[in-house]
Amino acid sequence: MTTSAPTAVVPSVARTISTTASRGKKRLTSPWASLAAVVIAVLWTLPTLGLLVTSFREETDIRRTGWWTALSDPTFTLDNYREALGRESGGGGLVDYLVNSFVITVPSVVIPMVLAALAAYAFAWIHFPGRDFLFIAVFALQIVPIQVTLIPLLTLFVQGDVGEFVRIWVAHSTFALPLAVFLLHNFMRDVPAELIEAARVDGAGHVKTFFSVVLPLMTPALAAFGIFQFLWVWNDLLVALTFAGGTPQTAPMTVALANLSGTRGTDWYLLSAGAFISIVIPVVVFLALQRYFVRGLLAGSVKG
Repeated sequence: MTTSAPTAVVPSVARTISTTASRGKKRLTSPWASLAAVVIAVLWTLPTLGLLVTSFREETDIRRTGWWTALSDPTFTLDNYREALGRESGGGGLVDYLVNSFVITVPSVVIPMVLAALAAYAFAWIHFPGRDFLFIAVFALQIVPIQVTLIPLLTLFVQGDVGEFVRIWVAHSTFALPLAVFLLHNFMRDVPAELIEAARVDGAGHVKTFFSVVLPLMTPALAAFGIFQFLWVWNDLLVALTFAGGTPQTAPMTVALANLSGTRGTDWYLLSAGAFISIVIPVVVFLALQRYFVRGLLAGSVKG
């Protein structure tokens, strides 16, 4: 009597879940759902297409007609890109700011990725006093707004006479570490314990286990976090403007575009070209790592 009821309920629940999943799959793969997805994709892409077309049009055409007229009367030029990259950005051109963006972004992605991977391994597989409390404390740091930390950090950097690029690397790494540790820790906890124990039985220490066993399995999660962090740092204006200023020697592309729109707001041919130069690099990075990005996102949804 007491054992027959659960066995009768389980198949019923399984059938209900299977029926709901089948209905959801049928609705998502219906022609109307596909049509809605196509319409949303077109509407989402249309502004970017207009920006791309405008960036290749001549200044007089941009002022006289809309970008869609280029589809019937195509007249394109590369002068906008030459001018935006060269002399029209306040001296050095956007090339200097583009180099600054790489100098800022690459270490700001690599540093938190390395530190977060090591910390996540320690929280997941090394037993030490206060481990759970410390992990909760790190996780709780995510609720601290960036805006309230800018002035204290800037005061510390000025007193310590720290270089502009180092300030931005430290700031971006500090802001990114809590979320990175949390994400990588959850991924690392899904690594089978038998795999770690087998490595320990073979004589591997924590360093050998981390680099030879765990780190290769972490590629999708690291790529997913790396894409998020790259997009965040590349498109950041607040932190860069606060810690690096607006000089061509240290400021990134976002500061240059803000200055360009402020001083030459009517020159759409330069703004569109500069904006698209700033867009191209994140798009290339995303397309290059998208397969790892999807695997990293799906890995957290599969348990057991």
